[in-house]
Amino acid sequence: MGKRYGGRQPWVVRDVSLDVGPGRLVRVSGRNGSGKSTLLKVAAGVCLPSAGRVTGRPRVGYVPERFPGGLPFSAREYLLHMARLHGLRAAAGAGAVDEWLERLGAADYAGAPLRSLSKGMCQKVAIAQALLPRPGLLVLDEAWTGLDQAARATLDAAVTERVADGAISLFVDHDPARLAGRASQRWQLDGAGRVTVAEGDNPAGESASGNAAPDNTAWDSTAWDSTARPQVVVIEVAGLEPGSRAALGGLPGVLSCDGPAVRVLASYSDDVLRTLLAGDGVHVASVRPETGAPDLGAQR
Repeated sequence: MGKRYGGRQPWVVRDVSLDVGPGRLVRVSGRNGSGKSTLLKVAAGVCLPSAGRVTGRPRVGYVPERFPGGLPFSAREYLLHMARLHGLRAAAGAGAVDEWLERLGAADYAGAPLRSLSKGMCQKVAIAQALLPRPGLLVLDEAWTGLDQAARATLDAAVTERVADGAISLFVDHDPARLAGRASQRWQLDGAGRVTVAEGDNPAGESASGNAAPDNTAWDSTAWDSTARPQVVVIEVAGLEPGSRAALGGLPGVLSCDGPAVRVLASYSDDVLRTLLAGDGVHVASVRPETGAPDLGAQR
């Protein structure tokens, strides 16, 4: 698998072939700019690889390096929206939202607009949305940054719980003591986009080539399977002018913009919603997961 941002651009990650079995915790390391975030985005399905394929990806929970805290929702409204996208029914979604707001110490701020919250509180919301669906693949890109001590301990416990339940977790964190001794593997990016793998969590441990293949593979970055395509969201919108519709169709992640329906990759839905809601006279009627096998068409 490889990823670069444009046909003439250098490879950010390249020649990566990694198999990960269930119940594995993987620390991803490398200097700044080595491609850690890009590797995590491909693993999470946020962006497609430029070469190679990914198969066997289970349900994903993803905390990005930068969470878009300026969204026009309260914390609870945003989490309920994400619960619906994850396919949780109303009661189950509300229960999961309240559980994670409480566990992360954010319940008192649940009704506050995201744009009014501190970076640390927004980070708690970002973590809660990733944990709502009990993901089989939990991807954390510096998710502990900005958290208070109690919330960091809660996230440590949540990662441990998911891995004990058979999930895979990939994480980046600059604190070498984070989850120390618990990781099954350490992936080290060398700055040229290549990954070496060390078993266990010892940075000085012996490294192997990036072709280790444990049994019971749950995520294999050598192939992209149509059954593991990113989820597609349908946004029903009214009041969108033709010129705005054409501009919207050029946004990253937008697959089609026909009539009142805007089809967009779920990982880009927040950005598209923010653009829609900023338009005069635009009304978002509903946001729902697309049923059936998505047609990715001319994905950007």
